Amino acid sequence: MTIEELSALAESARNEIEKAVVGQPRVVRDTLAAVLAGGHVLLEGVPGTAKTLLARTLARVLGGEFKRIQFTPDLMPSDITGGRVFNLRNNEFETRRGPVFCDVLLADEINRTSAKTQAALLEAMQERKVSIDGETHALSPTFTVIATQNPVESEGTYPLPEAQRDRFLLQVLVGYPSLEDEERMLERFGPLAGEGDLEVLGVAALLDAVRLREARALVTSVECRPEVRRYALALIDTSRRDPALLFGASPRATLHLLQAAKALAVLSGRGFVTPDDVREMAAPALRHRLILRAEAEIEGSTPDEVIGRIAESVEIPR
Repeated sequence: MTIEELSALAESARNEIEKAVVGQPRVVRDTLAAVLAGGHVLLEGVPGTAKTLLARTLARVLGGEFKRIQFTPDLMPSDITGGRVFNLRNNEFETRRGPVFCDVLLADEINRTSAKTQAALLEAMQERKVSIDGETHALSPTFTVIATQNPVESEGTYPLPEAQRDRFLLQVLVGYPSLEDEERMLERFGPLAGEGDLEVLGVAALLDAVRLREARALVTSVECRPEVRRYALALIDTSRRDPALLFGASPRATLHLLQAAKALAVLSGRGFVTPDDVREMAAPALRHRLILRAEAEIEGSTPDEVIGRIAESVEIPR
């Protein structure tokens, strides 16, 4: 597979996703970039903005085994990873694998469960393996978490711990579509019994686990010149010294930012990263990792505003 072939395939994937998800082109692009970069993605938005539909549609386009976990306050870690159960027929304990054993996992409303249960995904997301009763079990090489969450101000939500958020390559904000796009949505889905029926919408699988691994290897090989790397490092370093932030971006954020920029380059049909790719992916790669000082929050600052200010202050190499 070449860069041109992968770029064409990604464009086809975007078209398939947009059969179901109307009016969210940037959300679709960023989510697809995260998956091609080999990372996990966190979708945040108010209910009814097609977060779950996007995750289900993307999973169908990617192919492979798909499972979904609906996070609730009473969910237990073993409901995610599985556990040891006693088999009366064999009179012995055996391992029951949880839904985390799949290629694409939809963690729906991940912030509606406790931090203890959220943490059950940490090892899986970072190392693609889980520990059950002292035994380590490998997950799929293409294991990907697509998580959705409601804004933290919503009732009944638990903020994700910093370590959990840092495992997501991108946090993508899902807002309301424009009135024109919403009208198109009504025209498309009005006659249908359910807008989430992917069979009726004709969404096709374009990839499988083997091709997805090949695509991710190609994204990793995209050229990133030293001056572009230094530009990314300058953005990260400036975040660590910004007076509005208690904590800046982590070293993992640097790696994730450049990997996301490589994926964006491929989506644009290029085999090299530009400074504009880095700047374009700065907000989704960093917004969930930055911790605002209390006084900055009181003044109404947001991570996106801080990232925008940082981007304006760092000179872009040309």
